[in-house]
Amino acid sequence: MENRKSAYGVILIVIISGLIMAYIDAIISPPYFIKSIFKIITFLALPFLLCRFNKSLSFKSVFKLDRKSLKVSLALGIAVYIIIIGAYFTLGGFFDFSNVTKALNSNMGVNARNFVYVALYISFINSLLEEFFFRGFAFLNLKRVFSKRFTYVFSSISFALYHIAMMVSWFDPILFVFIIVSLFCAGMLFDWLNDKYENIYCSWLVHMCANFAINTVGFMLFEII
Repeated sequence: MENRKSAYGVILIVIISGLIMAYIDAIISPPYFIKSIFKIITFLALPFLLCRFNKSLSFKSVFKLDRKSLKVSLALGIAVYIIIIGAYFTLGGFFDFSNVTKALNSNMGVNARNFVYVALYISFINSLLEEFFFRGFAFLNLKRVFSKRFTYVFSSISFALYHIAMMVSWFDPILFVFIIVSLFCAGMLFDWLNDKYENIYCSWLVHMCANFAINTVGFMLFEII
């Protein structure tokens, strides 16, 4: 019973955190640096607060390192990078990406002058933060109590929906829906890696490579490269 109560606490924190970040993204729209501080506090403080008052939850196991699995994840990450870049060059001409840079500049203050720093944060820190929250905190804890089907879907759909408020003004409707579905599928892949290897490093590595690809596209959109 105690484990089930803990699991409900995890679900509640994931929902509350998503709503907080949606409000910050859609209503407050602070500069990216301020938003990142809010996100770090929300995605770290709330899980650790729950862990502090509930001893059945632990995060130590999600940081165990399995070097053999990293080789598989690196190969998968490289493949993901190639697929994303290939999709952009293949399909990019059919969509208007001009709103992306405009929205980033007007809503978050991200522009060609500071995008390098934003890209570094997104690739290394933001990806780790999201893997800890959606996979290490949510998926790995929930799968011990609920069915794998529910846990996979809840973690992945939470991951995808979290991005809606952030990206709602970036793309035209068809591309926006495609990207949200792609984020859900990416979440399922990350969950599978966590399920298989019982740590967040593998999914973090693949997530990092995906962000490298997205940031490469960003560099092109900002005409940095």
